[in-house]
Amino acid sequence: MKLSQIRSRNIALFMLVASIIIYVIDYFITGNIRDIYLGFLGNFAFLPIYVLFVTLMIERVLKEREREALRQKLNMVIGVFFSEVGTVLITDCSSFIREPGELSQRLRFSPQWADKDFSRVKDFLDGNEIRMDSSRGDLMALKSFLLGKKDFMLRLLENPNLLEHDEFTDLLWAVFHLIEELEARRSLNALPIADMEHLSGDIKRAYNHLLREWVVYMQHLMRDYPYLFSLAVRTNPMNPEARVEIADQSL
Repeated sequence: MKLSQIRSRNIALFMLVASIIIYVIDYFITGNIRDIYLGFLGNFAFLPIYVLFVTLMIERVLKEREREALRQKLNMVIGVFFSEVGTVLITDCSSFIREPGELSQRLRFSPQWADKDFSRVKDFLDGNEIRMDSSRGDLMALKSFLLGKKDFMLRLLENPNLLEHDEFTDLLWAVFHLIEELEARRSLNALPIADMEHLSGDIKRAYNHLLREWVVYMQHLMRDYPYLFSLAVRTNPMNPEARVEIADQSL
């Protein structure tokens, strides 16, 4: 017999003996077996309600713990993605933006940011179109980087926890599509204008997903891991003034 089964049996036996002892004490104090009997029947009648209530509460607590554990696992996977791919990809794709000024200003996180600041950034991303031009940046460098990370991203897709995060899965598929588009072309030089516009759309799709997930991930770091958020602020790829070294405030 397993240790857990033995422990459960012992607990059940202990509770049964404790109940009998309490009823015996009640009898010696009151001496009224009829009242004890009626009280027992009343408690027994409510037993199904007690069981239902306790079961629902326990089930709710367990589900909440499962969701929290899953959320932590997902954030770990997302963190690994941004460490290995996402942060560099933000930098590379930013070179294709036609008008990067306002977007860069909006995404300059600081240690003083709160949830309301992240909400404003999300509203900005939802309400403003990011215009891309595939001729502005280095397509060959982007292709080389993404092909080097293809196996890593394939392993991410094998993670069953990602099935619970549609937005991040959409990001991976958008990036995979961009990889396939770049890989399918033998040369990225002297492409027709229509083809360059098509690549601009593919970069834009991946970049939009990337920025939204990045903002959500940064908000998670701000809430749960301030020390990691501090490093992310100091290595912000959207802030050309960001420096990983901490300045001496006394100077």
